[in-house]
Amino acid sequence: MTTVLVTGATGNVGSRVIQELRGRGVPVRAFVRDARQASAALGPDVDLAVGDFAEPASIRAALDGIDVLFLACANLPPQIGYERNVIDAAAHAGVRRLVKLSALGAEIGSRVAYWDWHARIEQHLQASGVPWVILRPRFYMSNLLGSVETIRSAGAIVAPAEGVKIPMIDPLDVAATAAVVLVDDGHEGRTYELTGPEAITFHDVAAQLAEVTGRPVQFVPVPDAAALEGLVKAGMPDWMAENLVTVFGMLREDPAAQVTDAVRALTGHQPRHLAEFLVDHAARFIP
Repeated sequence: MTTVLVTGATGNVGSRVIQELRGRGVPVRAFVRDARQASAALGPDVDLAVGDFAEPASIRAALDGIDVLFLACANLPPQIGYERNVIDAAAHAGVRRLVKLSALGAEIGSRVAYWDWHARIEQHLQASGVPWVILRPRFYMSNLLGSVETIRSAGAIVAPAEGVKIPMIDPLDVAATAAVVLVDDGHEGRTYELTGPEAITFHDVAAQLAEVTGRPVQFVPVPDAAALEGLVKAGMPDWMAENLVTVFGMLREDPAAQVTDAVRALTGHQPRHLAEFLVDHAARFIP
C-alpha cells in the first residue's frame, strides 16, 4: 500500500491531511522538526521523520520507502530553497507523485512575495521530472483567527478590505482535496484552484460572527497604511505585514472573485460555508 510523506505536518493544512489519510487507512509519515511537539499535536502513534527543510540529508532519509509526497511549507523568505530541496530529493528518490500546496494568485513577479515564491517553486517542480499535482487554495477561513483579539475585546474585525469579496475556503476542504489527489490516480499534471462555496465580504463575516457569538461584531475598514501600522504594532514581522496588506490591495483590484467547483468535483461534497467554520471556532471569539 502507498505510504505518503506529509511535510508541513503540524501546519494548518498538513495536520488535517494526515487526519484525512489516516481516516482512509492510508499509511502516513510526518516530516517534522520537533518529535515531542509533533506527537502532542498529531498523536503518539503517527510515524515521524525528524528533519529540516534546510537539511537535504534529513529529507532524503524521510523519503526512504515513500512514493507519494505532500509538499507544504510556511510562507517564509527561505521558502523557495526549502521546497526546491524537497523536490530535488523526491526526484532522486523516484517519488511517483508530488502534490504541492500553492496559492491562488501564484505568479512569477507578483507584488505579493509569497505568490511569487509559490510560482517559482511550481516552475521548479514542473521541470523536475517528478509527476506533480498543484493545489491553489484561495484565502483560508482560518486567517480570520488572526483577528480573535480585536473581535473579543472590541467586537470588531479590522482590515483594509472594503469592497473585497472573497470565496474563503476552510482548511478542512483543502485537506480533503489533497487526500484525494494524493491517493487517487489520474490527476498528474493538473493544477486545481480551490475556493469555498461563495464569495463573501467582510461585512458578511462580521454579521455571521455576530450571529454565531451572540454579540455585536462590526467590520471596520481601514486604509492600507493604518492596517500596516496596526499589524506591525501587534508583533507581525514587517515583511509579512506588508505582504498581507498587498494581498488585500490586489483583492480590491479584482472584486469579481471567482468560485470554483474543484472541491465538490474532487471530493464529492460541497465545500464548507463560513458559518460552519465559525461555529467550530466560536469559543475563541467570545470573551
